[in-house]
Amino acid sequence: MENLTLCVSRPSSGQDPHKPVLVKSQLLAKLPENHVLIKIDRFGFSANNITYQALGEAPHFRYFDFHLAPRANGATPETHGLIPVWGFGTVVESSHPRIGVGERVYGYFAPTKYLLVPVSPSDVNKFSFYIPRPHLPPGTLVVTYRLQPAQENRRPYNQVIRCVSDDQYDPSPLAEDLTMLYRPLFWTAFWCENWLNAFSYRGADSFLISSASAKTAFCLAYLLDKRRKAEEKAIKVVGLTSECNIAFTSGLKLYDSIVTLESSGQLKPSTGKWLYIDVAGNDKLNKRIAAHFGGSGSLVACVQLGLTNLSPSAPAASSTKFTTNTTLSAPDRLSGPFETEQFFMPEWLAVQRKKLRVDDIRAMQTKAWQGLVRDGKDWVRIEHVRGGPDIERAYRKVAEQGTDPKIGMIWSLWNDMEFERRASPKL
Repeated sequence: MENLTLCVSRPSSGQDPHKPVLVKSQLLAKLPENHVLIKIDRFGFSANNITYQALGEAPHFRYFDFHLAPRANGATPETHGLIPVWGFGTVVESSHPRIGVGERVYGYFAPTKYLLVPVSPSDVNKFSFYIPRPHLPPGTLVVTYRLQPAQENRRPYNQVIRCVSDDQYDPSPLAEDLTMLYRPLFWTAFWCENWLNAFSYRGADSFLISSASAKTAFCLAYLLDKRRKAEEKAIKVVGLTSECNIAFTSGLKLYDSIVTLESSGQLKPSTGKWLYIDVAGNDKLNKRIAAHFGGSGSLVACVQLGLTNLSPSAPAASSTKFTTNTTLSAPDRLSGPFETEQFFMPEWLAVQRKKLRVDDIRAMQTKAWQGLVRDGKDWVRIEHVRGGPDIERAYRKVAEQGTDPKIGMIWSLWNDMEFERRASPKL
């Protein structure tokens, strides 16, 4: 059986990352023990995926090593990578006794028609099963709370959700589309707000969020507003965006005010205590913000939440360095004019799992997600792209021109003629 996969060049290969390659390969005639073959029906694609691509070889992330490129038609795992995508699929073959053919699943997949993944033999429950990735990365990540095993940190990425037991799953096409577009970004924003709130927002009463038109950014603004209303917090949320995105960002009605990149000097550093959320990952912009606030003492923290300004060809993308600090324990943590702290959602979630029951976390997330689906269904216009050639063209356009915040992209390597109706989810 033939497979089709969208591959991109690794930065270390010296090839142009703007030129994707559609690779045809043959699937194994027989599955190895404890494996499943998933037919990837469709997946979301956004600036978040460009971040995955740009950091594909960054040591802390290594996104290209979650699913390895096939060895076929000139592509190899050493020269090419697969951009991780969040999508839905159906199990079409299984050699694991507890996973059946026909199951509907959601997870951190690859842009391909079929995905063969190993399953941890003993790490299967009614809600999910897990892909073992002991190679990602070796050693441990140093987190202030404790040494955190790397596999534990990446557990949300290794998890494949079984839709039939997922409280948040809705089989309607629109609900699936919203899940692929928002769910991973929403949880990043959700747990970031939870992290910041755990430390009383560092004493800040004003938030400045860059790349305000990005989904991660406006989901965070949405959650801050929900917290403000529920707990009567006296905070304001300001979005920072480009002139071309001001109409879209303002139309969301999720920010108290919008400041353009050109007019950011209008912010008043002496008014209140500010917490800057850097979603753009734009060094030039960050230096401007740092210079603007200067030595006023009103900027209490700077948190990097995303890298929406990265492109596949960003020269420093594969060598970007991050400092992870999840303490946020004291208002004087900011020792210099602009010290940025990186928020990495799996690390904070691992910490919370030690404090909260799994059922409590699931209930928190289900309530939050239901609110998002209710309130956010009209935030963007969904655009479907099907078939290998059209996906290749769509990727080139995104790589060269960036993403349009008004459009939510749902892609599938299956064209309309060959796409089969998915099997109903079953236990």
